[in-house]
Amino acid sequence: MAGGSWDPITDKVRPGVYINFVDAATETIRGGDTGSVALAVKSYSGTATEKTFYSLEGTDAISNAIELFGEGNIKPIQRALKGGAKEVLVYTMPTLIDTAAYDAMYGALDTRSFNVFAFGGEFADEEGSLKTWVQRNRQEGKHFMVVTGSTESIDQEPANGNARSGDLEDDYIVNLIVGGIEEGENISSANEAAYLAGIIAATPINKSITYKKLDLEDVNKRLTNAEIKTALEAGSLVLVHDGEQVVIERGITTSGSKIRKERARQAIQTTLQQNISKMFIGKIDNNVDGQKALISAVKAYFETLANSNVITSNFSVDLSQDFESKGDQVYLDCYVTEVDSMEEIYFSIFA
Repeated sequence: MAGGSWDPITDKVRPGVYINFVDAATETIRGGDTGSVALAVKSYSGTATEKTFYSLEGTDAISNAIELFGEGNIKPIQRALKGGAKEVLVYTMPTLIDTAAYDAMYGALDTRSFNVFAFGGEFADEEGSLKTWVQRNRQEGKHFMVVTGSTESIDQEPANGNARSGDLEDDYIVNLIVGGIEEGENISSANEAAYLAGIIAATPINKSITYKKLDLEDVNKRLTNAEIKTALEAGSLVLVHDGEQVVIERGITTSGSKIRKERARQAIQTTLQQNISKMFIGKIDNNVDGQKALISAVKAYFETLANSNVITSNFSVDLSQDFESKGDQVYLDCYVTEVDSMEEIYFSIFA
């Protein structure tokens, strides 16, 4: 019976391959155990220096944050941790925040791994390069979500927030247009973005954040039913007070796509890229046996995702019919369908 660590030379199609990808799939699905939020902050008065990364996690995260950034500047970090992020990766902006500073920040973030990014506070005119940065990374094979928001004054005019959603339309960007109330104080959506980023990072990819209860007293702007519908159609993420609690109306990106769906796609692409690189590239012959081993491993990974309701069970993995796999090149056609959550329930009651 095959088992243990996977040997790239022998037992190519036996359980060793399956075990490796089951482990990868399990790590992918959990979310909360691996959820990392990257924050850019501009206010710090402790030992932290500009243009530097600091990783905060574990029981000492808050005390370390106070030492690094000063007790009055750790709200974004606290909010990300409150949302459930395992790690908060903080990048310190320089005193002068201009185009060059944003470019330096984006370049630095390109070298780090994280699941969700948010600005730790209100940053002026940051969206100009944000969308370009997200799209460039996607083209280069790096996948993550971004959460952004606006100032308190803009939150009071949902049309302005919706216009911002249009400007930032993308499958990977979430635009929060309603802030919260904490301890009687109005908090802008830009400041609450870190909280939402933590929630997204901590949520397993087989779960939705729609109707998730938030630890807020109220929202800073209660929208009418018509305003909520308009916001959702614009791709805006809205917080509502349902009469008892504050909840996320619907977990969507600025493109209108579901966050659950996009995170599943991101996780699949990232996991396949990382694990195929480690296990197959340069290690397996490109012949019939090697191609079967590759297909078997990918199917095993998809099977685990299907068993956890990330994707449906009618997936397929086969050699491409359009491109010939020969030399050092292998082409696979993979078909998957993400599982959605119940978000609209209709009753017809006959009496």
